[in-house]
Amino acid sequence: MKQLWTNGTIYTMEQEGSTVQAVLVHEGKIIETGDFDQLQEKADEIIDLQGAFMYPGFVDSHLHMIGHGAKLMRLDLTQAKSGKEILELVQNAASLLDEGQWLMGDGWNDNQFIDGQIPTKEELDAITNKPIFLNRVCHHVALVNSAALQLAGVTKDTPDPEGGKLGRHKNGELNGLLYEQAMNLVSSTFQQEGESYIASLEHYLQLAIEHMQSYGLTGGHTEEMAYFGQYTNPLTAYQRVVGGKKHFRVNLLRHHTVFEEMVINNVSFDEPFIEPGAMKIFADGSFGGSTAAVLEPYVNEADNKGMLIHTDEQLEALIQLARKYGEAVAIHIIGDGSMEQVLPYLEKYPVAKGKRDRLIHCCLVSEEQLNRIKKLSVILDLQPAFVTSDFPWILEKLGENRSGHLYAWKTFGEEGLMCAAGTDAPIEAISPFETIYAAVERKKLEDTHDGYGAEQKLTRFEAVKMYTVGSAEAICKENERGYIRSGYDADFTILDKDLLHCTADEILQTTALKTVVAGNVVYQK
Repeated sequence: MKQLWTNGTIYTMEQEGSTVQAVLVHEGKIIETGDFDQLQEKADEIIDLQGAFMYPGFVDSHLHMIGHGAKLMRLDLTQAKSGKEILELVQNAASLLDEGQWLMGDGWNDNQFIDGQIPTKEELDAITNKPIFLNRVCHHVALVNSAALQLAGVTKDTPDPEGGKLGRHKNGELNGLLYEQAMNLVSSTFQQEGESYIASLEHYLQLAIEHMQSYGLTGGHTEEMAYFGQYTNPLTAYQRVVGGKKHFRVNLLRHHTVFEEMVINNVSFDEPFIEPGAMKIFADGSFGGSTAAVLEPYVNEADNKGMLIHTDEQLEALIQLARKYGEAVAIHIIGDGSMEQVLPYLEKYPVAKGKRDRLIHCCLVSEEQLNRIKKLSVILDLQPAFVTSDFPWILEKLGENRSGHLYAWKTFGEEGLMCAAGTDAPIEAISPFETIYAAVERKKLEDTHDGYGAEQKLTRFEAVKMYTVGSAEAICKENERGYIRSGYDADFTILDKDLLHCTADEILQTTALKTVVAGNVVYQK
């Protein structure tokens, strides 16, 4: 049955202001666009947009979907303004736990603590003897209690793992903080196997998809194949939920620890709804945890330049491994120190024709590095909401006069680089409207200034393009998705606001009316 979508503002995203009156859809594809009078005779069904605004399907280019679904069920610590509030929330939640159950929390942010004090494991121990695992907002640091450490077999004599660090008191005793790869020492203890565990992952995944669809999102590029025991656990959850319903599109980045195994085992995907993605590599940590690698020390920690996750030799070997199988890499890079480590190997081992490497975050980039990036086949996978989350405290860590480009989304675009937009959920809110607002305003709603680095503000069209064209370019699908054009996938985001022309406040008030994947309405308000 041929459907004709019409009677709204339909943005094709081919260029700013480009619209069509009607879109003819058949069997999940756009077969023609143009004037209503010319297309209505070809349609079996007319779908009235009732004045709404239709865009190519919005896709979050970087997140962790199962993690996002899990966060929706965990203790929410994002609003805590002090270490004392964290302890109060933990105490309330601990009273509801069953025997042997872990207390999982997410989102604490010491940069917004009025007392500046992160709770210690001893303070957590005083509340409960049940194991506690509390993710910092960046997910590069966790806070645990003694019960969690004991279950993991971690003691004060445990050495720091490669690419990680155990937090300690001045006397050498563990303080409960786990940095980077040290988090895995404890998180591995609550990973399970078996059908009931896979069922829990399915539940988290379905929660995440429903939440994303309610914001008009038609897909996501997600990374979690190495975080839930065997990669077959999360993969099975995706195959059952997405493969079974075909109501969402996911691109699965493959962590370097499982990448080759997945390739050798010729893992079955379910394209075009579940697609294999690039090899995921972490090069450094986060600014919030002071583990992002920087060329010059943090101004508030003169002896700290952050942390590189891999040695040069290890990183080179990983990129060689991806190239061995003709695959791109997707590399988490926050600081200019990690960018300095990564670029020589991308230059030495170019990506295969028809592929693009993905540089994720790119929060601090030197001028010299920017010029080198422009010569590579890459796309920048950016998180505009980091601006509203990280400022103004980021200036305390990096200083007002740090050289280089800081959260420079506008500059990247002006230099001709492809850019996609994501949230890194569960790190940031999943709402594309909050992300777009952050991109065009670079401040919180309540702020009265012009924005942090106001010269880097994006236009509304540039911000929306990152969610549509950019996300398609990130996986080399710009000839299939990202535009409303004949022959493209019929994935649409239908909203009650004109994001390209409404006020800044109205961006945050936008509501998704319908979410359409392959011509099927998968969400309707």
